[in-house]
This record gives sequence, C-alpha cells and structure tokens, in this order.
Amino acid sequence: MDRTADRTLPGPRHPGERSATELLRDVGRLDESRRLRPPADGNPALDRLAALAARLLGAPRGQISLLSDVQLVAAGDGLAPGTVGSESPLEDSLCTVTATAADALVVPDARADERVRGLPPVTSGEVRAYLGMPLTTTGGRTVGALCVFGPTPREWSDDDIATLRQLAESSVTELELSALVRQYEGDRVRWALAIDAAGIGTFDWDLVTGRLWWDDQLVRMFGYDVDGFAETIDAFNDRLHPDDVERVSEALQQCIDTCGEYDAEYRVVRPDGETRWVHARGRALPGPAGSAVRVLGAAYDTTGEREGAALVTRVLEAMPAGFYSLDREWRFTHVNAEGERLLGRSREDLIGQVLWDAFPAAVNSIFEESYRSAVRTGLPISFDAYYPAPLDGWYELRAWPTPDGLSVYFLEVTERRLVQDQAARSAQRLAILAQVSAELAGTLDAAAATAHLPRVVVPSLADFCIVTVVDPDGRPRDVGSWHADPSSRALLERYAAVRLEAMPATSPLARALIGGEPTRDAGAAIVDLLPPGEARDLLELLRPGTAVVLPLRGRGRILGLITLYFRPGTAIENEDLSTAQDVADRAGLALDNARLYSTQQQLAEGLQRSLLTQPPEPDHAEIAVRYVPAAEAARVGGDWYDAFLQPGGSTMLVIGDVVGHDTAAAAAMGQLRGLLRGIATYSDAGPVEVLRGLDASMATLQARTLATAAVARFEQTPDERARGVTRMRWANAGHLPPLVINPDGSVAELATWTGDLLLGVDPEARRRESVVVLDRGATVLLYTDGLVERRDADLDAGMVRLRDAVMDVAHLPLEQLLDEVLERLVDGHPEDDVALVAVRLHPQDEPRPAQAGPNRVPPTVPRERGTA
Repeated sequence: MDRTADRTLPGPRHPGERSATELLRDVGRLDESRRLRPPADGNPALDRLAALAARLLGAPRGQISLLSDVQLVAAGDGLAPGTVGSESPLEDSLCTVTATAADALVVPDARADERVRGLPPVTSGEVRAYLGMPLTTTGGRTVGALCVFGPTPREWSDDDIATLRQLAESSVTELELSALVRQYEGDRVRWALAIDAAGIGTFDWDLVTGRLWWDDQLVRMFGYDVDGFAETIDAFNDRLHPDDVERVSEALQQCIDTCGEYDAEYRVVRPDGETRWVHARGRALPGPAGSAVRVLGAAYDTTGEREGAALVTRVLEAMPAGFYSLDREWRFTHVNAEGERLLGRSREDLIGQVLWDAFPAAVNSIFEESYRSAVRTGLPISFDAYYPAPLDGWYELRAWPTPDGLSVYFLEVTERRLVQDQAARSAQRLAILAQVSAELAGTLDAAAATAHLPRVVVPSLADFCIVTVVDPDGRPRDVGSWHADPSSRALLERYAAVRLEAMPATSPLARALIGGEPTRDAGAAIVDLLPPGEARDLLELLRPGTAVVLPLRGRGRILGLITLYFRPGTAIENEDLSTAQDVADRAGLALDNARLYSTQQQLAEGLQRSLLTQPPEPDHAEIAVRYVPAAEAARVGGDWYDAFLQPGGSTMLVIGDVVGHDTAAAAAMGQLRGLLRGIATYSDAGPVEVLRGLDASMATLQARTLATAAVARFEQTPDERARGVTRMRWANAGHLPPLVINPDGSVAELATWTGDLLLGVDPEARRRESVVVLDRGATVLLYTDGLVERRDADLDAGMVRLRDAVMDVAHLPLEQLLDEVLERLVDGHPEDDVALVAVRLHPQDEPRPAQAGPNRVPPTVPRERGTA
C-alpha cells in the first residue's frame, strides 16, 4: 500500500503523554527495526506471507511495513510497481496507527472511521476496508505492521483477525530469522578472513594426471609468480633446500604408499636467496582400487617458530567462533577465548582434561558419534547438536582430524534454532487450520467431517483426542477419536464408546457443555471422578497427564466438545491451545451451519410439497404424480405438476418449470400454478386458451419470471366413448412434449414438434394446439427436463433413454411404472428437480380398476361427466 498513511495521527490527550509518532521513535525500537530491515533485493518469504494474508482473507492487497524513522514497505502483494522497497513519512502511514494499537486495527469503512478518514489513501479511494496487525518482536518491541486492505468497505470477522494475528507472528519470525542468517553469514566471512590472515596455503596433487594445484598463498610462499606457476611436482622440488629433498620425498612417498598422513617441515630457498621454513601437513586419498590417487594438504610459513605460533594463537583468539583442540587421548590441548565463554569453563580448568569427563552428557550422543567418525575416517564433519544443562543450548560444530588429534570450532545457534522451531510450529498451526477449514468447507456432512478432527490435531496439538457432538435431542455422542500411538487406538476407541455413560455431572465434559467454557484438569483427577468400572479401567491404562476440554460453539449454543489429552510431563504450549480453540470454533460453526441448512432444507421441501397437491380420481382414469428434488440443491425449485377436472368434466394435466432453483423460483411456481388453475377451472377453456390467459395475466400482474409449461386436456364425446377412444388436446410453451405409451407397450411417435415461446416473454405470442386420439388402456406421461438432461450427454440421448425405459416397464401398474422410470434414469439422485404426472385411461366397458382408487369428483362437476 504505497503511502498508506494518516497525516493526522492522534496527539497527546493528557499532559506528558507522547503522541503516536513520538512513541514509535523510541531509540531502542528504531535500532530493532533497522536490524530487521530486509536486503535491498527484498525477501521472497515476506512477499509470500503478504500474498498468503491477502488470499486467506480475500483482500485485494497485502503489505508488510517496517517502521523506523520512516515507513519502509518491506513486502507486499497486489501493490503498484515500485511500492515494495519504497519509504514514506511515519505521519503518512496507516501502519503507524496500527503499530500504536494494543491489538488489531479493524476498519470496515475508512471513510467513516475518524482515526483514518483523513489519510491520503483513504481520501484518494485506494483504501476503504483495512485490517492491520502490529509486528512485535520476541523482545516486546513493535517494529511494523502486517495489513490487508481494499477499495471497497467490508466487515472483518473474528476468524479474519485470528488468521492475520498468526500470519503477523510468522512475519516477525521470518524477519528475525533473516536477520540472524545475515549475522551468521557475516561471521563466516570473518572466519575465512582470519584464516587468510594466518598465511596458510593449500595444495592438491593429482597423482593420476600429475597436476599439482597450489592456492595463491602457497605460490607466493615458495617465491613463484602467481601467473607463471608450473603446476607440477618439479615446481615443488625446485624450491626445496638440497638437504631436505630426500627426507621430504620419503615422507611424501610413505604417505602415498600407505594412503596415510603426510607431515613434514622443510626449508624453501626463494629466488632472492632467502630461506624460509615451511610446515606442511596432508593426507593421501584412495581411488576405487584402494591405491592413492590424490594428496591434499596445507602449509604455512614457520620461520621464527615463536612468532608463527604467536600469530596462530592471535588468529584463534580473534575468531568469533569457539575453538578447541583435542589430542589422540581426547584431552583438551587448546581453548580460545570464545570457546571459554561458550563452554562456561576457563582454559586453565579444561586443558589436560578428557572431553568425556569434562562434558559427560556428550558420551553416547551425536557429539561422540561424530567426533569418533571424523577421527576414524580422517574426514571433516559438520553437525548441529543440543547439549543439556548447564550449557542448555544448540551448537553448530565443525570438526576435522589432525595428526595430533581433533580440532573443533563451534557457534552457539540456540536463538536461531528457537526462531526456526517457532517458524515451523507457526507454519504447522496454519497448516492444521487450513486443513480443518478445507475439510469442513468441502462437505455438507459437517458431523462426519468433525469426527475426522482428531486425526488432524494429533499428534501436532495433543497426544490423543476425542470429539463429541450433541445430537438434535440434546444428548452428547462421541463420534471420533485418535491416538498418536497406533497400539493404543483400539483402547481409546473403546474408552470413547463407554465414557459418557460413566461421566458424573461434575466431570469436565459436563462443565464444558453446561458452562460453554474450556476446562483443564489433571488426568488423575478425572480418573478419581469416574466410578469403578470399564471406563475408569480404560482411562487408567491410557494414563493422560492432563485433559483439556474445548467447546464447539454455534450461534447461541454448544454443539459439541473436543477433548485433548496430554501425556504426563508434556509442556502444553499456549499457542497450541489457541490453535486448538480455533479448530473447535470452526468445527462448531460448521456444525451450526449444517444444522441451519438441514432446517432450511426441510422447511423448503415442506413448502414445495405443500404446493404440489394430490391429483383427482376421475372415473376410469388413474392419475399418478412424483416430485424428486435435486440432491445438490436446496430441495426447492420451480418444477411443478398439476392435475384437475374442469367444469365440463374434462381432465387436465399440467407440467411446468419456472426458471431458477431456489425459493424465489418456488414462490413464482406457486403463483403461476394458482393462476393457471384458476383460469382453467373458471373458463373451462382448452390448453391454448389457458396458456394464452396465463401469459396475459403474468404481463398484467408484472410477474417478471420465465417458465415452460405443457397442458394436456382429455376429452370424449359419446361417440368416442362408444368406440373406446379419447382425445388428448395439448399445447406446449417451450416444454418437452408428452410421451404416449400405447396399450401394447409401444411408444407413440408424436409428430415433429417445436415448442412455442416460453411464458413471460411475449403475451401476444401466438400459440398452437395439437390433438392425439388415444385408445383406452393408453398411458400419457408429462415430465420436466431434469428427468432426461445430463451434464455429460445431450437432450436427444436422454429422450432415447426415457423411451427405452418406458417400453421396458409399460406393463407395470402406473405407480410402479413411475418409480421404475425414476430409478432407471436418475437413480434417486437427479442433477435437477424432476416432476412427473401421468394418466392411464382404463377401459370404460369394465368396472373401474381397484388400483385406480375411489372415484372422487369435485361437487361442481357432475359425477356422470367426471370422466376422461
């Protein structure tokens, strides 16, 4: 956020009280902020944290600022080019306001917030919603702020604030870790300079190629020009004093023959006639065949041995790392000043002592294993290790064998390890919360997802865990458990199955359920509360040291509990408990959302079914209906069916679908269904006139909805009754045509059809009507598109599946036929709502079949005319 600031920071309100700017310019805080300042090329880890903050909180921009005597934008996401790395006055910074706050700075609408509404980014429109969190170091100094913001107002939830708080902690950890790394890198450079200052040269003689490589220090030591040095053993022999050639050559050959050590002190005669003493040490390295293929070593000028020894001593004393050397009997032979400080012992006390006696905790540890490995293999070794009290610290060590024993330099890295561990724990806690959120958000079955929570929190937050859910009747049930020790999982599962019946009213679970507050009790105290029996025996075997019960809170109610158990002696971190409470809160909210969704689902389905009444039962005509809501929807939508008798005695079937899949569509469906019923039953009109009247009424009433519908009326003259046929007159407003099943089970091929315009588009649209003559015994099926449409297939393929299914089950009774059609086409789980209405025309020269039910006709329709 470039220039995210306020030029009107609150000034002193009482005599002697400093303004926000004066407070931020505290000298100690300024030094700390400058120490944590990232390099000029930025810190990618901080940029990722800023991006993660923006993504998790759904904000357009995220920013990390450091506050010294100016604001530095240290990292960001979504910011204008050039913003990261820029500086601006403290007086112009929203982050300054954040840094002076006790906790988060929460601004839903900056223009309405007197603290920040006069800031340039607010008045410019760049910032409307803002959420900031102070960055406070482990030493308690506030050095900056992490914030997310955007140009439109929004409300910030408690979860948003908690997430930003954890990311702020991670940001501070990253800043401190980066500063430590830069400090350690500087130390290493100083070590290298110290070694160069000692005048030590190195060599590498390749026995296979004969190439002898010297570093510049060694070349100059022998009096050669760096650019003209001939890389052969002759260059070495040419400078040896004649009296030393044989002795030195024998030492080298012995080293090569045995693949052993090389140690020689000799004289070098330089071109100007000066003679210098040089001490060289090295080692031969074997090849695959076991014979020596290379000699590596180092040499230094020992002219004036006392002066040289004093120089080495000064170098070791000046090293910013601890150093000690051990002889072949593991006795201390040298300890430098930094080594005394780190080891907490004087060199007078240590020199001559055996390492394992002076530091007994090193025995049978990584220290002994590594040191002995270096001596055994002759190879340097590096490792990090912890030494317990009285040192109680982590150390980075490098040890290399020498002819006299072992040399070791070491650094204390306790602070670095603590910061790294803190960063790892923070990342682990964030990962747990992200996994919990993903699992709870990825399913509507929150109870099942909640039962999986123990596997998420164990072993990161507890040694074992049980989750309890309160059922709709108010009774608690243990639904999930997990133990870090696989051998104890069956034991814990059995304990979870029997513990609730044995828990008294004074138990931690009962207190948490009733009071809605977390409880923390010793494991032994819980055992004492249980009556003798299986539950008590099982808990004694599980041996928890401490149990913490956290409520799963919903909106105004407790929906469950999560019980965390810790082994005896476990140090329970407040950060872990805070994360566990966050897990519990998210689970409680998910359970409450699932409860509300279920209630809404049942209410919506009840509303839908209340609008879909039972069909009439005219003489010799059997009518059956079905409605199946979509499995993934809110169980309410715009599909409907209808069947009723007109005053003239004709039976009318209707199928329709309002555009939409929500309660608004259901409400519109109810209105259209009522209008169509009224028009048809009052006017006694045919299908075309009924649809035209419905379209006109929708326009007059400004219904502002779209719908498809198919209307079929079954008519019969006395002559048709005598011939055993019935006419079906039907009209279609953008809907699928009826399906006719002949008495022999064949599907009647209707004439090529094109549905007329949808309802609600043009009330003046001209509509058409079709007539089909049906034999008695025929079945007519009207349906909505949810029966035949699929995401992975076109409509024609769905119609083919429907015709095939209908022909297979045409012989079945009507109710069973509809059930079979639904089972075969949607398997009880349609992708869209499905409505069906079907009529079967039984022969009229026989008694009314029993499966058609009683003959019920409205009183306004003469009984003898209530036929189809």
